[in-house]
Amino acid sequence: MFHIVFVEPRIPPNTGNAIRLVAATGAHLHLVEPLGFSMADAQLRRAGLDYHDLAQVTVHPSLEALWGAVLPARAFAFTASATTCYADVTYVAGDVLLFGPEPTGLSPAVLAHPNVTDRLRIPMLPGRRSLNLSNSAAVASYEAWRQLGFPGA
Repeated sequence: MFHIVFVEPRIPPNTGNAIRLVAATGAHLHLVEPLGFSMADAQLRRAGLDYHDLAQVTVHPSLEALWGAVLPARAFAFTASATTCYADVTYVAGDVLLFGPEPTGLSPAVLAHPNVTDRLRIPMLPGRRSLNLSNSAAVASYEAWRQLGFPGA
């Protein structure tokens, strides 16, 4: 399936929602430290409902540790400043969907990292800054899963 990556997430309910997302789709959620919360946080557990045991979640101490776990996969970094639309990519199983922390997004260093295959955007109306992190991950991962024919569903 896919790898959904949250780099330095800060809001526990967003990560809880992502836990539900990966449980529903079969994707693997990767969290890159530092986290803005504990994995035992009540808000994270509440947002994840009873899906925690159904989700594959890995916490990595650094971005380099993440790369060691997911490469040689293609990695797509999501940013509002990209010109390529997420729907214009042909996804393959194993792709990495990389999202930055709330509210700053991925740093310029991460966006320029040599392991990033491309930078993608999710279209929005003018004057809007960004979507919610877990919503963005859902939009992107469901498009990728749709392209593969929803295997396992």
